[in-house]
Amino acid sequence: MKKIFLTVSILMMSFVQAQDFQGMAVYESKTSTADFMKGMSGNRDITPEMQKNMEERMKKMFEKTFVLNFNQTSSIYKEEEKLDMMGQDGGRRMMGMMGGGGTHYKNVKEKTTVVDKEFFSKEFLIKDSLPKLDWKLEGESKQIGQYTCFKATAVKPVSESDFRNFRFRGDKEKDAAEKKKDSTKTAKTNLMDQWEMPKEIVITAWYAPEIPINQGPENYWGLPGLILEVSDGKTTILCSKIVMNSKEKVDIVPATKGKVVTQKEYDEIVKKKMEEMREMYRGSNRGGGGRFH
Repeated sequence: MKKIFLTVSILMMSFVQAQDFQGMAVYESKTSTADFMKGMSGNRDITPEMQKNMEERMKKMFEKTFVLNFNQTSSIYKEEEKLDMMGQDGGRRMMGMMGGGGTHYKNVKEKTTVVDKEFFSKEFLIKDSLPKLDWKLEGESKQIGQYTCFKATAVKPVSESDFRNFRFRGDKEKDAAEKKKDSTKTAKTNLMDQWEMPKEIVITAWYAPEIPINQGPENYWGLPGLILEVSDGKTTILCSKIVMNSKEKVDIVPATKGKVVTQKEYDEIVKKKMEEMREMYRGSNRGGGGRFH
């Protein structure tokens, strides 16, 4: 068995070292919407029927397929287009707001990344250095498809622009609000205040040493093998298909369209816009009819 494994590894290494080597991996991404729907249940303007409808649409929107094309040094990770996407443009805008979507380009040799995103109808090109995680290689292993994968974990600071990790504070604030006389108005006014962003999350990844590529989905990289599965807060990304050295080659180049910003600058833009929305929401519930610019 070990001899067979060694032979496969040597063959794979020879593929990777080839001048024109290129591979493709398909990933299925799912983000839990349970916490989001729990927060929405506190809004008395949303009927049970509306909530059920919203839950089904949100679930569909956060179950996506992505394709990672990679070579020895670079990769590009982007969503597979679907005709039945919720409102197409509306769904894409929502994903941009929630931190998903966009095209992720990584160059592990130069340690750079380029991500294009749309936020409130504005296009941004996020250029920055690759985030480096302090991976801890664990002893566990499991089979993903035909590959033996090994577990690695890391603690990652949460980007303030990635709303997929927003969480509902809990029922304490809601219960306190409901005890007040004007509970309806209070619950409405404080709805956005009941959400918070964790400072950091634990990442669990499973990588395949049989595919000796320092790559993975989104901005994940840095392990001694292609990352086939990663759990990132409420999101799980799992590889469902791998193709090595296909005759059809893909141009692995970064996007070029959009306002160039760093990740920190983009986070600040998103944070400022969300604060404006929060104030507008408060103003409209006080009867002020706040305006959003």
